[in-house]
Parts: sequence; C-alpha cells; structure tokens
Amino acid sequence: MRFPLAVSLCILFPAALCAQDKKDIRPGDVMIEKYLAAETDKLSAKFLDGAKTIDEWKQKRPRLYQEYMDMLGLWPIPEKTPLKATVTGTVEAHGVVVEKVHFQSKPGLYVTANVYRALNKEKKTLPAIVYVCGHSSKGRDGNKTAFQDHGFWFANNGYVCIILDSLQLGEIPGVHHGTYGTPWRHIKEKNQPENRFWWHSIGYSPAAVECWNGVRAIDYLCTRPDVDPAKIGVTGISGGGAATFWIAAADERVKVAVPVSGMADLESYVKDKLVNSHCDCMFLYNTYQWDWTTIAALVAPRPMLFANSDKDAIFPMDANRRIITKLKKIYTMYEQPNFVDEYVSVGGHDYRPDLRVAVFRFFNKHLKGDTTSKVEDCAQYTPIKGRDLRVFPEDADVPKDALNARIDETFIPAAKVASPEKGKFAEWKKEMIARLRGQSLRKLDALYEKGTPVPAGKEEKRDITIKGEKTWTPVFITEPGIDVLGFPLLSKGTIEILYVDREELNDNKGMDLFKGKRFWVLWPRGNAMQPEGDWRRKTPPNFVERSHVLLGRTVDDARVWDILAAAGHVREKQKEGFSLAGERQAGILAAYAALFEPSIKEVIVINPPKSHKEGPHFLNVLRVLDIPEALGLLAPTPLTIIGGNDPAFDRTAEIYRLAGAADKLKRK
Repeated sequence: MRFPLAVSLCILFPAALCAQDKKDIRPGDVMIEKYLAAETDKLSAKFLDGAKTIDEWKQKRPRLYQEYMDMLGLWPIPEKTPLKATVTGTVEAHGVVVEKVHFQSKPGLYVTANVYRALNKEKKTLPAIVYVCGHSSKGRDGNKTAFQDHGFWFANNGYVCIILDSLQLGEIPGVHHGTYGTPWRHIKEKNQPENRFWWHSIGYSPAAVECWNGVRAIDYLCTRPDVDPAKIGVTGISGGGAATFWIAAADERVKVAVPVSGMADLESYVKDKLVNSHCDCMFLYNTYQWDWTTIAALVAPRPMLFANSDKDAIFPMDANRRIITKLKKIYTMYEQPNFVDEYVSVGGHDYRPDLRVAVFRFFNKHLKGDTTSKVEDCAQYTPIKGRDLRVFPEDADVPKDALNARIDETFIPAAKVASPEKGKFAEWKKEMIARLRGQSLRKLDALYEKGTPVPAGKEEKRDITIKGEKTWTPVFITEPGIDVLGFPLLSKGTIEILYVDREELNDNKGMDLFKGKRFWVLWPRGNAMQPEGDWRRKTPPNFVERSHVLLGRTVDDARVWDILAAAGHVREKQKEGFSLAGERQAGILAAYAALFEPSIKEVIVINPPKSHKEGPHFLNVLRVLDIPEALGLLAPTPLTIIGGNDPAFDRTAEIYRLAGAADKLKRK
C-alpha cells in the first residue's frame, strides 16, 4: 500500500499542516517581518535579472548559470570522479526487471537507486527518466520504494527509469534539516535540536547534494546500452519537485522536466512564512539576490510541465500563478510558448490519478513524440515489499566508507588561503576584501563598487520600554525599517570606543575593560536590548535566519551593516578616529566592520571564536577565508586580541608580520 505523502509530511514537517503560531508576537517580530517583506518585494521585481528581450537574456544567461551553480555550492563544477556503479541484485514484477544499484556521486557519497526496465527489452536505446523522491518516509528501505509504481509504468511504456533515494531518507541516511533546527528528526534515537548555521558560512545546502546526485545519475544512465542519452527527462514531487528544478537548471542533458509541487516563490516563502514548512533541501542560498523564478527560467526553452494541486498548503496557488505567468514570458521570448504548460489537480499535497496521467502524457509527447498512445494511471501496479528493493539488504552490507551522514562537512571544501607574498600585502588585502564583498557581503559590495560607504545611521531620541522599565534612548535607524539601540556611557565629548554588544551573552564582561573611557554601546539587530525588543526565536524552524539567506544575506552580515551605520554616525559627529570593540562573536562583527570604515583607529576583540563554523555566519565566508585571516586583513590597523593565545591566531600574527605591522598586533 502506498505510504501517503501527506502523512510523511505531517511526520517530517508538522508546521506544514498546522496553523502558524500567532501567540507571543512581539514588536521585534513586526519590525523584522516588515523589513523582510520589503526586501522580498525588491527581489521579486528582478525576474530574468531584468532582461526584457531574448537577446538580453542570452547575453546574461552564461553569467546567471555560473551564479546559479555557485549559489548551489557547485561552482566550480565538482570533478566527476568514478561512479563505481554496482548492481547488487534484481527482482522481477509486472513484466519489469528492477535492478538494485548504487553508485558514488563523490567518493564515499553513496546513491542508492532502483532501475526499472522492461523484462523483454528491445535491442534499441530508450528514453530515460530520472525520478527524484520527495519526503516519503520508508525507513531502512529508502524513499525510492514509495514511488515504485512510477518506475513500473515508465518501464512498461518504453522508458528506462532510475528512482533515486534522497540524502535524508535513503538507505544510508543523511541530513536535510540542518538550519531548520532538527537535523535528525527522521531518526528517533538521534532527534535532538541542533542549529547548523555554519552551513550558511560554507555555503552548503542539501539541495546541492540532491542536484549533484541527479547529475551523476544522468552520467550513469548515459553509460547504459539501453538508454538514449539524447532523451533524458526528470521528475518528482515535493522535495523531488524541487530537485527536478535543481537538476534541469544545472544540466542541459535534461530534455524534459516535470516538477510536481516543488517550487513556490519568495513572496510565499518569506512574506507568507512558508519557509517554515520546508526543509533545507528546498533552498539554495540566494547570494546574488535573484527573483526565485529565475531559477526555473534556466530550464527554458526545454519542455516543462509545471504541475501542482489547488489545495496544496505548502505550494499555494497564488504562488503557482505568479510562477507560471513568469515562465510563460521566458518561453514566449524563446518563441516556444507551447513548450511550457501547467497542470492543476484538485486536492492537497499528493499524487492523484489525473496528476500522474498528466505527467506521463507530457513525457510521451515531448520525450518520445507520442501523442496517440492511451495513457493509464500507474495505480494498477501493486507495490512489492520495500525490503525486496533494498540495495543493501542488511545493515552489515552498508559500506563502511559511506560519508552520507556527515557529507555536509566535506561536500564543499573550505578555502585554503595563501599567505601574502613579501611586499605584496596591499594587493593581497585588496583581492581578499573584494572576494569577501562579492561572495559574502553583497549588500556592501553594491555600495563600495560605487565608492560609497554605508549611510550613517539616523539618530532619534525615543521613549521605550526595556524589560518592563520605561526610559528614553537614542535609537539608530541603520536602514529603512531597522531600528537599533545605541546607548551612551560616559560619552560626553569625543567618543573613544564604539562597543558592540550582544545582550544574550549574559557573562559579557568586556565593557568592564573600558572603565573610565568615553564610549558608546551598540546593540545590533536581533537581541533583547532593541528599541522594539528582540524577535522571537523558535527552533525549529528559525524563520528569521532562514529567510535572510533566501534574500541573499545573513542576520550577522546585516549586523555588520548596523555597526557601519553607527560608526558613520560617530564619524560625522567628530573629527577624531575611534576604536571598535566587542566580545566573542560581537568582536568579530566589529572587526569585519573595521575593514570597511576608515575612521577606525584600533580594533579590540575579546575571547573571539576561532572559526566561522562557530559564528558569526556570513554567506560562503569559509569559501573565502576564516576568522584568523579576516583579523589579519585589518593590518596595519592596531589589533588587540584579548584571549587570543590560541594557536589559531598564530595565523593572524603571521599576516601582520608579512604586512610589516607585527608591532601593531597584541595578544593577551
């Protein structure tokens, strides 16, 4: 019996099937949600990166393809290492041979799959389908076994079909929910809250794994003598629908794509908060700040059926309508308006007979050129036992070198930063900062390309209530819609120190080091000392943090913006330079701000983390450098690291030495 997809979703995504929690809404929630909505509207107007004609689109497309692959974490395109494809057994049913296959998309990253082919196969090559699975939990058998009726239909109707286990729910389970906050929710004994926000820092999303596994599945199909490599299609529902987009946009060998309930848009994900109903495999990190539907546009002009259901709570019809309207524009620009179509089934988030038949007919027409054969639903093919379809029958058969459970740690390599050559520190620093701006701090990049600093924050005196106490304070508006708190302490006269604080660090003693100094304390966005109060944090689903990356930022890079806006305000008030300081992650935020603010005369970081894996988190930053190198970029600005005797900061000392500024670094 089919394991209903809706039941699987209820287990894996309880937020998808219940009303949003509207209790405990805080003023801080209202502020950040309005800000995110405004940023969403800006990006939603950027379909096709502004291309209005096919010539403009074709000119932009090579760059956009590279950006797309980069946002997935697949640029440069990984080496295609030997697949080591192995058939561990076969089973026959419904006139079909099912091969139990595994291959390695990367060394140690095992993909378990079933290949369906006709029992009495003809001596000719056939079109092939890559079927990518949604979140249907089938335990140790792998979620490929939930969709076997599709495999039987394709094999009985003139196709070869490979059904892939997904990373999370395959025979060798990995993780999809790293930033969602419950990585191992699908394995009861491992299910504990955990936030892997370091995925943002390395630019890792399981979407990249699902895409790459699909690309390598095509490589495998192309080695088979029964497959026509010029006729490859891809399809799947839910997570498989998303993977259909990822794979088809990445690989031109996909000639026909049928994503089923696999993509909404930024308005849906962010403004309507439906990011809360999806795991991380549904998203790339929007570094280059695209309109989301531009991803789907990369499939054009190849035939695509955009299939959905009218009562799907997590892929709602208003988003579907916006997407298909945009897709029709790009296909019309290609003069192929009939190559894109939509199909809407009546019902919720699941397959039904009419939906499956629509999928099959589309492949027949566009992959086989067959518009006359009768198409029947695949429900006639009763499933066989999932255990009989296992690639690895017993736990002892699972390869000992499998990396699936920890592939997030190695899939994207961290940067290995070469030291500056003697006498060339300035050039090295300029190049590294340019890479930081381009890969991790894109909002800053747009300004500094024009030679423009972050606009100084506007100060207002405002009556506020903090922890039940009424008071007034200067409030900084650091960008439209964002208010942060800057509190003057002994600040009459020239300000000597701008101290960045994170109130949630209750044992923060950093300010005690500056007794007697004239300083201001700045609380960047996202803590309880905000004028509007902190936004609500709930793990899962980490709405604010995950929404930011869909808009091309992180909360921490936005905090750097807050610091720069406050620093600009101080710069405008006085001629003298001043120091930036902070403890732990706040100290690193201050250090990054100092890279872009010329009036900073000294940086003081207290008990800093050794790596961005601990935080703070900027998109892709570990692909560029890590904290010790970032601190080295401050040279020749004087830098004091209190609690900086860890060997990791020897790297900072080395860079200061090569910059000829060894005397400007103090480690205490």
